Amino acid sequence: MNYENFEQIRKIFENQKKSRWQVAQTTARERIQKLRILRKKLLERQNEFYEAIWKDVHKCKFEAWETEIFPTIEEFDCAISHLKKWMKGKRGGWVFFLPTTCSRTKFEPKGQVLVMAPWNYPLHLFISPIISAIAAGNVIMAKPSHKTPHVSAFLTSLFESIFSVDEIAVIEGAGSVVGEELLKLPFDHIFFTGSPKVGAHIGEVSQRYHAGITLELGGKSPTVVLEDVNIKQAANKITWGKMLNAGQTCIAPDYILCPKGKVDELAEAIAQEIKLLFGETEEARKATDDFPRIVDVKATKKHQELINDAIEKGASLVIGGTCDIENRYTPPTVLKHVSPQMAIMDSEIFGPVLPIVPYENLDEAIAYIQEHPKPLSLYIFGKSGRMVRKVLDQTTSGSVCVNNCIVQIENLTMPF
Repeated sequence: MNYENFEQIRKIFENQKKSRWQVAQTTARERIQKLRILRKKLLERQNEFYEAIWKDVHKCKFEAWETEIFPTIEEFDCAISHLKKWMKGKRGGWVFFLPTTCSRTKFEPKGQVLVMAPWNYPLHLFISPIISAIAAGNVIMAKPSHKTPHVSAFLTSLFESIFSVDEIAVIEGAGSVVGEELLKLPFDHIFFTGSPKVGAHIGEVSQRYHAGITLELGGKSPTVVLEDVNIKQAANKITWGKMLNAGQTCIAPDYILCPKGKVDELAEAIAQEIKLLFGETEEARKATDDFPRIVDVKATKKHQELINDAIEKGASLVIGGTCDIENRYTPPTVLKHVSPQMAIMDSEIFGPVLPIVPYENLDEAIAYIQEHPKPLSLYIFGKSGRMVRKVLDQTTSGSVCVNNCIVQIENLTMPF
């Protein structure tokens, strides 16, 4: 539903507060049935989603299926398969001083949960935490991103066709207004995906009510290319990972640290991969239906400013470089001989612009990563197990993938 005023939100919150105990008492079978119904309805109505996301960000049907529908169905299937086991308690060990007692860990719902989703994967990153919240027996208020209004309207319609707002309520509206209003309420847990700046704010606000929080934030994820790299293989994987969703992915390779002597070869190989994927000329790449648009004019303008700044300060343009700001198009762009002093290295790019930074030796590359905030992901390309382990041992990151990009999140048996 569309946000009208704070009293509307508070009323929903109070009604959910009353129903939370009934929802908490549902069995594994009942929760699995809810998940199966939502899964079925999503698949039945997926064509509506494809139309909506095309209107919002010009994303083609296959990429929308690959990055939104498919991983969401995986989340459903994982929860449905494991829910009974997850709900079982665990028996504690025997204690010498308490010989006649029995101790158990009992898993229980959090209670009232708030989900705040981003715009870059507006369906998957909205439904995925809701799947977990349903599986755990919670009531939920969820806010989709206002930057993808057609997808948000679809999600509202989908959930309203299945759930009472006393159990799951979808609240549409601008984050700066609706988000702040929602944060005034004493939720038991808040799940937020988005920028580190907003995440820090939510972390502070949540402590007013001692709410649990799950923050999935972005960052500049480096790619380390080793001396013995297979250039063609690395170019293929890095290009796919960077250009997926036009670079608007929190775990996208943000920049490359490359041996100085291999920069030109790697840059040209990536440019060739871009041409193979999206077209030989700038005109063809702009006209293709296979490359999404940037979410808004503001972000597109930022990309152009970063590109211009890098070139003015000595970087070389390999491919791309000229944004159509009005039409929210940032072309697949590669910059080589980028230096850490350029603005493009200050914050997450969140777009299809790939800077290549040369290094003299691996210790220099490792030192650069160590000196900057912990990245969400780290990518390493090379053949030497010893050198790969050196990078692993001397850096820290949320996840690491060797000789590939992005795919590490597909193993649902591993922590994110």
